[in-house]
Amino acid sequence: MGVMRAFFGGIGFFFEGLRWCARHPRWWLFGLLPALVALVIYVAALIFLGNRAGELAEFATPFADTWNTVLRDTMRVLLGIVIFGAGLAIAVLTFTALTLIIGEPFYEKLSEKVEESYGEVPQGHDEPLWRSIPRSIRDSLVTLGYVLLFTIPLFALGFVPVIGQTVVPVLGAAVSGFFLTVELTALALERRGMRRKARFGVLRGNKASALGFGVMVFVIFLIPVGAVVAMPVAVSGAAIMVRQRLAPAPVNGPLGPEGHDPRTPWPPLGRQP
Repeated sequence: MGVMRAFFGGIGFFFEGLRWCARHPRWWLFGLLPALVALVIYVAALIFLGNRAGELAEFATPFADTWNTVLRDTMRVLLGIVIFGAGLAIAVLTFTALTLIIGEPFYEKLSEKVEESYGEVPQGHDEPLWRSIPRSIRDSLVTLGYVLLFTIPLFALGFVPVIGQTVVPVLGAAVSGFFLTVELTALALERRGMRRKARFGVLRGNKASALGFGVMVFVIFLIPVGAVVAMPVAVSGAAIMVRQRLAPAPVNGPLGPEGHDPRTPWPPLGRQP
């Protein structure tokens, strides 16, 4: 029961973010700008991939040139669909990372405003953009590496009858959701002095909450244009989750005051009036 309660609690933080944005529409609009830029980039890339998927399938299957025409064309059409589907999946998984990189100053400010509305904002761990952006890119590439480590085997299992249509989509949503939470909570956790390893430690110690929040975000992001509209909501919800569930107390270093282990959640803060 505790695991399910934590999972649904994670989902609840998304709606907390939605409630916050509804009360602060100016900041929601402010957070839309980087997501719109990222959307334009991804739409252009997917249109290009869609127009070239057939050529890529033909390039990847020179051995089929001597096959029966119907069999060869059918196989290449299916492979083209797979190539485009893989590109679409990668787009969904990397949209958050790219948007956060593009909008680092925007989402940093949005995340701070969310915390400010709940009380004191942790201070003392700010970095200049020329240092924070390269590190964000590096961390996002590491996260993408972990995502591919899980999604490539799942992609292969997707062709297995029954399992590919039942178990694999659930596992894929869980993996994608967890790593979306990794990306979205980075701003608030870094504000508390936590680098990548410490952040992973916190989220591994709160898997159910991280999965609940991330799976909810993942499902919304699958809706056309949902990622753009919901991105400020997701950033806001992640800030609230960090503040109330993962690491609510301001910290003075990577392990917090008195060497607090980041894998152990802080006791929940009471909501500010």
